[in-house]
Amino acid sequence: MANTMARSFLQVAATEEVASPLRVVQIEGLVILKIIKHCKEFSPALVTGQLLGLDVGSVLEVTNCFPFPIREEDEEIEADGANYQLEMMRCLREVNVDNNTVGWYQSTLLGSFQTVELIETFMNYQENIRRCVCIIYDPSRSNQGVLALKALKLSDSFMELYRNNNFTGEKLREKNLSWVDIFEEIPIKVSNSALISAFMTELEADTPVTQCDYDRLQLSTGPYMERNLEFLIECMDDLSMEQQKFQFYYRNLSRQQAQQQAWLQKRRVENMARKTAGEDPLPEEDPTNPIFKTIPEPSRLDSFLITNQISNYCNQINGGCWTELQQIVLDEGIA
Repeated sequence: MANTMARSFLQVAATEEVASPLRVVQIEGLVILKIIKHCKEFSPALVTGQLLGLDVGSVLEVTNCFPFPIREEDEEIEADGANYQLEMMRCLREVNVDNNTVGWYQSTLLGSFQTVELIETFMNYQENIRRCVCIIYDPSRSNQGVLALKALKLSDSFMELYRNNNFTGEKLREKNLSWVDIFEEIPIKVSNSALISAFMTELEADTPVTQCDYDRLQLSTGPYMERNLEFLIECMDDLSMEQQKFQFYYRNLSRQQAQQQAWLQKRRVENMARKTAGEDPLPEEDPTNPIFKTIPEPSRLDSFLITNQISNYCNQINGGCWTELQQIVLDEGIA
């Protein structure tokens, strides 16, 4: 009997070690409203906050959140931020509210969130939280009638490369990693209690068309599209600069290889002469010679992030044009 119980406990422990992949991020409607309110109040300034909830199987439940205060540059940001988080979580624990950290949320401007700082924040969270997500909310895009809310996490293959700080072309080809494999977008499911759902059903009354409904047909997406194009041009310039770095690297590498071949040919001729004279040949490699010093290959992380950001801007422009085209067709039908 004891052996049977021991085996069952071991089997349970083994199954717990193999965590199921994260499939869905389930967020309560009140949490989404808190995030939207915080981000819109301080827009266009960027804000962040903490996500609290539970990690249940393949579902990450986000049941609460609280904002981080905006501090001045001359304050002790890291120490104050840690103390503020601990104090908030202690207060939530005292009133029996979920206080398990499952990630954080942050606002963005026109989807420009794919930065090295975001990756570093992910890695810091991963040290203590096995599965965490970042909720990105874009107030500027939400003004166009779209709830610009997405949940992101880093892919496992990318985190492994980032820990080793090895983003060379050879390593990327070995891991079969491209710029689309940095972030993984997790589907979001909005959850409400039965009482809230019933209350919202009662609010759905048969009301006549209001001015707000007509405002949705306005074609004032010019500033939004213009800003997207401006950011897209800036990213193209940054990508061009990254390409110049690699061109400079390969040009130096080919020049070094030519110098090495010339030096090696000269050394072989010299060794043939020494062999004829009965002397010992010299080594065909000289580590002290500068031409044998390895030229470091530039990291491809920045170019990957820029390419990812370019793709995001192109998708937003494409989506904005399609929405505007639909509005035009609808206006013509009404007219």
